[in-house]
Amino acid sequence: MLKNVKLLVLPYKTINLPFENRMNRILLLLFLSVVCLSACKKGYDPIAEERKQADIDDKIIQDYLTANPALDAIRIDSAGIATGVYYVVLVPSTGNALFTNSTTITIDYTAKKLLTGEVFANTNKFHPSFILGAVLRAWKLGIPKIQKGGKIRIIAASRYAYGPYDQPDINLPANSVVDFEIELLDVTN
Repeated sequence: MLKNVKLLVLPYKTINLPFENRMNRILLLLFLSVVCLSACKKGYDPIAEERKQADIDDKIIQDYLTANPALDAIRIDSAGIATGVYYVVLVPSTGNALFTNSTTITIDYTAKKLLTGEVFANTNKFHPSFILGAVLRAWKLGIPKIQKGGKIRIIAASRYAYGPYDQPDINLPANSVVDFEIELLDVTN
């Protein structure tokens, strides 16, 4: 069954090739293909997980808004695409500040878990300043809806807030839908 082949480089040595006919080669390729394909399995799909969580968050927000019709929240569109961020202007303001990613904002805010109403962060009379490009995506979308002196309430799906990550320092579990109340004290470009 083994075929002897003389090597031209080494005239006195021969090697044995175990696969003499074409059928054995085909069977070997088929076996290797099966082994390779069996190693493949359905893995973690982060996009599918994010879509699933987005549906959960959107349902939570819709149920909350249905239960509180007086809130009259407006959904923010970003480039013509509906987001998971809603806002209500609590104190209107006037002005013509231009908001960019490098705009510095000084704010007073309170952050709560939407489902429980539990406050997990607030400024406690300390007014921090942030670069708008470095804040949560919900804030980037919501804060430009008001001007200096205005106050806004932003309800944000988890993907626009802290996402799928636990925040143990502020006692916020992963995938939390959050409710921010923000007063815009100053805008600097």
